[in-house]
Amino acid sequence: MPKVPVYNMQGDMVGEMELHEDIFAGEINRYVLHQAVVMQLAGARRGTASTKGWAEVRGGGRKPWRQKGTGRARAGSIRSPLWRGGAVIFGPKPRDYSFTLPKKVRRLALRSALASKFQAGDLIVLDQLQFPRPKTKDMVALLKALEVDRKALVVTASRDPVVELSARNLPGITCLPVERINVYDLLAHDKLIATREAIERLQEVLAG
Repeated sequence: MPKVPVYNMQGDMVGEMELHEDIFAGEINRYVLHQAVVMQLAGARRGTASTKGWAEVRGGGRKPWRQKGTGRARAGSIRSPLWRGGAVIFGPKPRDYSFTLPKKVRRLALRSALASKFQAGDLIVLDQLQFPRPKTKDMVALLKALEVDRKALVVTASRDPVVELSARNLPGITCLPVERINVYDLLAHDKLIATREAIERLQEVLAG
């Protein structure tokens, strides 16, 4: 079984934690990762782009000039798609871009994302993560103790407003409770910092 060091908030190693082999030591399926990211980004699209078709654009009911004898090209309406201010053919309309993947595929993608962090040495496990009050300086001290100087995803066992507020003003640092962990955020951050309890809950859900 793979193991990962466990650190305290001062950056000292205080033990080890066994990880589920199928989750953290399994094969990384890059195709499934791509599908999961596309699904998440598609679901975030607003889909409000809209253009007017020939039946919707205003004006243009009268033929601008006679058919023959002017030396100009034939024209039936000033709202033709060829004209400035005219209609748009096959333009975008409001739509829902979201789609879903099968549950097994979504779970496989999450396992692959977690495995990529562990196998790259970018997983840091904390024995606990608690701040007495919201203070950005405390989060900066924690990241410095853990030698994290890049984008990091901080995952807690449950939503912790104190931790979230402490990291809110730090660029590249995102805090999520374990139930909101997702493939996109895992791949978008260089480091994954998670509490021991959060890892245990993840393993309970994904090991089945």
